[in-house]
Amino acid sequence: MTKSEALKLEYRIKQLPGDKKIAELKRKENEMTIFKKDLQALKKDVKALGRKMKKLIKEFDKSKKANVKKKVTAKTVKAKTTKRTPAKKALAKKRPAKLTATDQVLNILKGRKRGVNADTLVKKTGFDLKKVRNIIQRTYKQGKIKRVGKGIYVSA
Repeated sequence: MTKSEALKLEYRIKQLPGDKKIAELKRKENEMTIFKKDLQALKKDVKALGRKMKKLIKEFDKSKKANVKKKVTAKTVKAKTTKRTPAKKALAKKRPAKLTATDQVLNILKGRKRGVNADTLVKKTGFDLKKVRNIIQRTYKQGKIKRVGKGIYVSA
């Protein structure tokens, strides 16, 4: 509420006669007691749900412990012991390295024979114009691209 809204509300309240103010306050108080009763009922329901959850967790833990005991007893009975050969480790798959921003721009330029301007590179790569212009300037100095016309570049 802004200051002006608060002042307007205060003025409207002051214009009401005293008995209406009292009646309004009593009505609000009754609404609050009803709301308080609803909250208390909800609180009881939440507590009851909490107790049920605790019981379910205890039952789950008991069943889990019983399963673990059964598995342990089954493992203790062994008929033979055999030597296992060590398993060969699988070769780790090499992940392809992510293309750098410069590589992305160069790939776009390689595919175009007539050349590309900076605005097209912005649309294709999703980079902002400043970043694209910096990449163009750097790669031009390195000799990786060349100018075909004003603002149009191709790969060297």
